[in-house]
Amino acid sequence: MAVMEKSIPQTMVSPETGETLHRGVRPFVVTYKGKSITVELPGYYPVNGDEGIHVGSDMAVSDAALRTLKEEIEGIPSPSTIRRVRRKLKLSQREAGGLLKVGENAFDKYERGLIEPSGPTSQLLKLLERHPELVEDLRST
Repeated sequence: MAVMEKSIPQTMVSPETGETLHRGVRPFVVTYKGKSITVELPGYYPVNGDEGIHVGSDMAVSDAALRTLKEEIEGIPSPSTIRRVRRKLKLSQREAGGLLKVGENAFDKYERGLIEPSGPTSQLLKLLERHPELVEDLRST
């Protein structure tokens, strides 16, 4: 049986203006603590103008850019960095949560971007990335 993909409508009517909006992308600047990244933000936009309506996962692009800036500026690891380090250590999400004493479901939430790891957890992940052999020390405590 074939899986049906959800079709995204290519137009919608603006609830504010009644104007027809068209599916597309526009440049959007994400700024955090004085540093900026420009992303291509999907959404429904008028023919003339940048004010759009964003639905579903449209904002995931700007969320990812913000996480990238936070990682660069404050050292808070992004979901992709957390996943990469955990896999490098050959740990399941559940094992990693238990080993770092943050709860069995924490890494699922970190890797989906639902929550950010605490400062100490972020620091420990940095250490484990540089020194993966320390996992064995954590296992023995």
